[in-house]
Amino acid sequence: MMIDITSKAIEITPAIRERIESRFAKLERIQVPLISPQVIVIKEGQEFIVEAKISVPNGQLFAQAQHEDLYAAVTLLGQKLERQLTRHNDKPAAHRAARSGKEQCRAGELTPAV
Repeated sequence: MMIDITSKAIEITPAIRERIESRFAKLERIQVPLISPQVIVIKEGQEFIVEAKISVPNGQLFAQAQHEDLYAAVTLLGQKLERQLTRHNDKPAAHRAARSGKEQCRAGELTPAV
């Protein structure tokens, strides 16, 4: 997968690129296709801000992490994206109306509780 990594005020070293790519490799295990991931690394004062924008089928994900250590910020960003991807992946199964029993009640399969 090709990850677009840009930076403001710091140089992206091969070690930083490898760390970001390894976090995104973990995200690929969730079985959701990641379309054109973009990562921006910003340094403001003593803190690093890492932002990521990923297009997925039927949506787009955005996450931002801030920490004094760049590698810790990348790890936090990966955790946030992982939570969003699992939520996006499990969302079709979480529709409450499909399992509420309204349709079964209307069809006469269930008796309403009074």
